[in-house]
Amino acid sequence: MEKRTARMTILIDPIKKQLFEDICAQQDLTSSQVIRRLMRPYIIDHAGSRELPEGLTGTIKAAGKSQ
Repeated sequence: MEKRTARMTILIDPIKKQLFEDICAQQDLTSSQVIRRLMRPYIIDHAGSRELPEGLTGTIKAAGKSQ
């Protein structure tokens, strides 16, 4: 888990926001948890030669073991 957090603001239409929050709540997840889950594979797939933080490198190793 990350030691520090930073705020990210996104603009989306209110209908999609409400629908997204409703679906997250049905799964007992916060919208932030879901966004972080969606971001991890995107970062890993598109990081190129950038050094990844340990929280993401563990994800790569775990993914490699399951294949």
